[in-house]
Order: sequence, then structure tokens, then C-alpha cells
Amino acid sequence: MSILKLTKKSFLIASAVSCLAISACTPTVAQRGNTLENYQVDEIVANVHTRSDVLRLLGSPTTQATFDENIWYYIGRTTEKHGIFDPEVVEERVVAVAFNEEGVVTYIGDIDGQKIDVPISDDSTPTHGNELTVMQQLLGNVGRFNPTSGKE
Repeated sequence: MSILKLTKKSFLIASAVSCLAISACTPTVAQRGNTLENYQVDEIVANVHTRSDVLRLLGSPTTQATFDENIWYYIGRTTEKHGIFDPEVVEERVVAVAFNEEGVVTYIGDIDGQKIDVPISDDSTPTHGNELTVMQQLLGNVGRFNPTSGKE
């Protein structure tokens, strides 16, 4: 009877561990921004639609160009994260909409091919100061205290 109990307990533990292991492999999917579909982009016609039409059909833009308020960007990204690893970009789309001074669309299209891959540097910024050893840090305050200064 005790062997059967032990086997049943072992089976339950093994089942719980395998369920945890399987669920740990499931990726976490995150969608950020406003990912536009092709039919939405195709609805906008250059030299016909205005800013209000674009707002009505596509929604508000993710951002505007820094130096030109007549260019709107719709940015959307889908990422998957597996366990403790960094998220991986699965899908990304950037759509630009340009307007003339009257607010009429002059251009709409994807700009994914025009991106520049900027490498991230792992270097640290140098800071100036004292580089102390462990012993200097531990013994650095020895002799700096004046116990007789508070007594009169």
C-alpha cells in the first residue's frame, strides 16, 4: 500500500513539474502601438483625403515628425518573449502620412526599408574620482572621527 501511495505521489509531482515546464516554454506576446492593416492604408488616397479623414480612418498617429508637424507616423510592433530571454520582434510596421500646408495627404506608405540599425554600445561612461580598494574603503574613516570635540 505504501508503494502505491508513493507512486501516486510521484505521479502527481511529475505531472505538476511537467505542466510547469510546458507553460514556461509558452512565449509572452506583446503588441505595442498602432499596427495598421493593408486595407486601412489602401483607403487613404493622396491628393484627396485630409487630416480629419486620416484621423477618422486610421485613428490618431503614434507620433509626429520632430521638425515637421505635417508628417505623421503610425508605428506598430509585435514581440515575443521566451522565458528570461530578451523580447524578439516578430512583426513591425511603420507607416508615414505626409500632408501639404492645406492639410491634404501628399504621401502615405511604409518606411520600413529606410530604417537605420543603430548598434547599442555596452561600454560604460567613464566617471572621474578615486578608485579605492576594498581595504581602503573599509579603513578609510579610521582616524577621521574626533570623539573629544563634543565634550566640554
